[in-house]
Amino acid sequence: MLSRIVCLLGIGFMTSSVAADSPSGELKDLFFGEALYYAGQGEYFDAIARLDAELGQHYGLDDPDLDSFYFHVNQAEFSVGDFELSYRMHLRAGRAVEAVLEGNVDEAIRNEAAYRLARIYFQKDQPLNALHALERIRGRVPDRIWDDLAFLRAQVYMATGRFAEAAEILEPLERADGYAGFAAYNRGIALLQDGEQAAGTRALDQAGQVRGTQRGTLAIRDKANLVLGSKLLDDEEPVAAKQFLERVRLQGPFSGRALLGSGWADASARRYERALVPWSILAKRNVTDESVQEALLAVPYAYGKLGVYGKAALGYGSALEAFGGEIDKLDRSIKSIREGKFLEALVREELKQDKNWMVKLRSLPEAPETYYLMQLMASHDFQASLKNYLDLEELRKRLVVWEKDLEAYEDLIAVRRAYYEPLLPDIDAQFRRLDSRMRLRMEQRDRLDERLQAMLISPRPEFLATAEERVISERISIIEKQLKHTRASEEMRHRIRRLKGIIHWRIHTEYDQRLTEAHKHLRELDGIVEELQSQYDSFVRTRQAATQSYQGYETAIRQQRTRVRNTLQPVQNLMARQGHMLETMAVNELERRRTRLEEFQIKARFAMADSYDRATKAQADKEAKALEEAARARASSEAEERLEEGGEAPEESPGTSGAK
Repeated sequence: MLSRIVCLLGIGFMTSSVAADSPSGELKDLFFGEALYYAGQGEYFDAIARLDAELGQHYGLDDPDLDSFYFHVNQAEFSVGDFELSYRMHLRAGRAVEAVLEGNVDEAIRNEAAYRLARIYFQKDQPLNALHALERIRGRVPDRIWDDLAFLRAQVYMATGRFAEAAEILEPLERADGYAGFAAYNRGIALLQDGEQAAGTRALDQAGQVRGTQRGTLAIRDKANLVLGSKLLDDEEPVAAKQFLERVRLQGPFSGRALLGSGWADASARRYERALVPWSILAKRNVTDESVQEALLAVPYAYGKLGVYGKAALGYGSALEAFGGEIDKLDRSIKSIREGKFLEALVREELKQDKNWMVKLRSLPEAPETYYLMQLMASHDFQASLKNYLDLEELRKRLVVWEKDLEAYEDLIAVRRAYYEPLLPDIDAQFRRLDSRMRLRMEQRDRLDERLQAMLISPRPEFLATAEERVISERISIIEKQLKHTRASEEMRHRIRRLKGIIHWRIHTEYDQRLTEAHKHLRELDGIVEELQSQYDSFVRTRQAATQSYQGYETAIRQQRTRVRNTLQPVQNLMARQGHMLETMAVNELERRRTRLEEFQIKARFAMADSYDRATKAQADKEAKALEEAARARASSEAEERLEEGGEAPEESPGTSGAK
């Protein structure tokens, strides 16, 4: 428990947003820190539940200013929106941020709320609403979101067709930490969309050479080079395209498309031998990749252009065999999806423990369909649907566990009832005797007890300060007044603050102990009354704890069980609909790939037949040429023999050279 509290405190001290909301920069409410802890673990459901409960309790207080949560209430409103957005609760997230935006808050807080609302709208694919939210930003903007706000504004401008303004915003971001490659890439796209071909090409070239070793930086660099190379290839500039395509890493996520494009760049320049190099490398990779499938046709195509028709025919034959095998696998995968195995693979608990769990799906032997769906599963639409399905599955499991927990509570309550009910009659009889004795003594100590009871209701720690503590506090106050008119060192001021803190700490932390000693003195004055009072209080607590431990829970448990069951059925219905949607998307993707492979099969068959014809014709021509050369050699040999015998060489018949 102590380690968890330390962890929560660490989160509070390290979170800049908490520091911005709290004047001292410290976490003053552990429940808020607990919500941040769960959010940091990606458990947004638990974070939202705890933060919602804390906010509800805070606003229900008569005097919320005295609550420790008061110091973080603004940040909590922001955090609710962030957590709900991360949990894809866009409607609630928007309402939470709107509440802050319309409230009487500081200008910086209002601008941050407008930024977050714009981000919500943009993630919901509502760029116009995001633009309206950004237009509400006026005045001071917190430094921590300055770059994020600029990048979001540029994205919104690009989504609304204002490419020139987006490019202008992105240019200074190229020098910002964490945005160098991303800003240059987006600026290049914006310039190209705005018709500035030269400037856009330069920006993409710059993004394609950005330095860095982080995965995101490497990926955006590869993507920039691939986009630029593909564009130049479409513009029929193969030589220029190839230099950008060759910058793409061979082991990166874009390497397949880059190798394929590099080969086509050489093929466009009729350099088929060079085209074979990247295509041959690509053809040896996993055949499920669409680029690899195209490379299986491109390699024999290049051999055909080089006149090696036999090898081209063999290549087309190998491609046909590979395509046929993949089509069979796709058929089995589609059948597996329709049997529900795909959804079973997606909800595996052991896979979710790894951030790369989606890649590990490819190694599941009982779920072959996941091997072909990596591109689909990486898409935004599929990921959003998948996350919704996983959240529903998690909620379903929680509801099942909660229903079982209610049964456990009922068993626990039954055990408590069986234990306490036989004991209560005797306890009540003893209490009545104790109460009669109490009434005889209470009048003798009412006045003194009234003062102490007042301190129990309204604690006043300073009233219990010792004489020595009061003298020291007065001396410290005098010293502080004197220091206001002198140039005291920071060390001295720190020592004074430390002394004040020690006195304050001692008075407040020892308050319970001092109050207990006061009660002890009261018991010394009237020991009998104090003993009876102690027994009375002990009985009241015990009696209440005994009865409250098993009474009054039946209705609450019944209501909670009804709520759980009423919620479980809609969750299961939604899961069925969401799962059907995922299966439909997966089947459509597999059928698209199967259709594509069938088209490749048709092309490969025709190309293989053509290659065999050409190879046969070439072989026939070669044999005919060999026979012609042999006939000429034989005729020449006969002529030489006749000359040696002294005769004349016969005239060559016109048809001799063409004889077979």
